[in-house]
Amino acid sequence: MRISIPTIPHMVSASNAQIISPAAAVERIANFLAPGNVTVLTGAGVSVDSGIRAYRGKDGRYMNPNYNKFICHGLYHFIQIILLTRQRYWSVLRSYIGYPPVRASRPNTTHFALAALQYTSHITKLITQNVDGLHQKSIAHLWDDDTIPNNILELHGTLHRVHCKFGHITTRDVFQDRLSANNPRWREYMDELERTGDQPRTNPDGDVALEGVSYDDFVVPNCPQCTLEGRHNSIQKPEVIFFGESIPKAVKERSYSDVEQCDRLFLVGTTLATYSAFRLLKHALDLRKPVMILNVGPTRADALPGVEKIELASGLIIRDVVRAVM
Repeated sequence: MRISIPTIPHMVSASNAQIISPAAAVERIANFLAPGNVTVLTGAGVSVDSGIRAYRGKDGRYMNPNYNKFICHGLYHFIQIILLTRQRYWSVLRSYIGYPPVRASRPNTTHFALAALQYTSHITKLITQNVDGLHQKSIAHLWDDDTIPNNILELHGTLHRVHCKFGHITTRDVFQDRLSANNPRWREYMDELERTGDQPRTNPDGDVALEGVSYDDFVVPNCPQCTLEGRHNSIQKPEVIFFGESIPKAVKERSYSDVEQCDRLFLVGTTLATYSAFRLLKHALDLRKPVMILNVGPTRADALPGVEKIELASGLIIRDVVRAVM
């Protein structure tokens, strides 16, 4: 099975980014959003100010050249490698240690600004590549649990739910507690991290990487629902789309629909390196919809005609954008 790691094509060298002042950028973005019926697509860049690192820096390259994002799907079902795969994911390298900082993170100015524009219906749909749940947190005090998923689409899934290979779903907090109960030594390590505040930096998908750590003794508990049904099954994963894994058909179709129903597409904090996001941009251009991108550094859209790019950090100007729109 051949897996292509999402990247920005090397041929992208030209940029259509506008070198303008923050005040001019505020005016351009406000004019773009003011008529309403805008679909927004966000990426890891919007969560940087919440303490969750982006994959790429200002030059468009991965900030950690030694970081290998987890590649999975069919691998979960190959018996010969499944034990190592599960241990690596649920231990230090992956989400057991990386999840608590994501859970504790709070929405930043960009999240709240976009939430305000959603509440006023200037933004009618929001599609996010992020799995941290911060967009939902930013508007939870205004919308109920039914309204939020109807207006916010998680293109790549969420870290906050876990499912087993038979489809049983549990919250990530409950599963985190099970992991701690089955791994008291790791729980002590986590307690020490919390006591000292020496928390490793977390990647956008909840990963952390520590060198020189053995995962051999890490225990992944059986799914309790499977146990009640008379089977033993410890193959469980978060509802995150890993590299090499297909986006569910329903999610793909809804993302296309959200683009089709809007009048304009606004992209924030994304390089569009993953094709699942890039194809939404292409779909908007095919439909001759105006497109604007707000991002620092190269993106996959930089050489495309019909894309207006402003190269500024969203956190610097987005609050003023909301004031101008309102």
